[in-house]
Amino acid sequence: MFSLSSSNRYYLFSQPCDMRKGFQGLSGLVTAKMGKNPISGDVFIFINRRATHIKLLHWEFGGFVIYYKRLEKGTFSLPKVLQSGSVSWSQLVLMIEGIKAEKLRHLNRYNPPEPPDFTDKNTK
Repeated sequence: MFSLSSSNRYYLFSQPCDMRKGFQGLSGLVTAKMGKNPISGDVFIFINRRATHIKLLHWEFGGFVIYYKRLEKGTFSLPKVLQSGSVSWSQLVLMIEGIKAEKLRHLNRYNPPEPPDFTDKNTK
């Protein structure tokens, strides 16, 4: 449980959502409106009209999990979303933490290629 990380895929629902919706209602939106499979392991993000509440729906082993946050002051700043509706882990974290990503930029870092496979394929 509580296994959200950068290895997950995140999708933001493009319309304001009624925060009274629970597991059934949110998974119905994922299927009917987003055209996705709610038990795929992807994380689906829902925000209310005033951008003061956020819910994340995620299928983990054995069942659904809903993460829910209500702001006492301020609003969530919505990230730029790809046409597919996907957002990155870093965009989600910035949004949850209340950091506007407009003026931030991601610096390039070295990412080494996968190491070569030195196993002898001719060995029986």
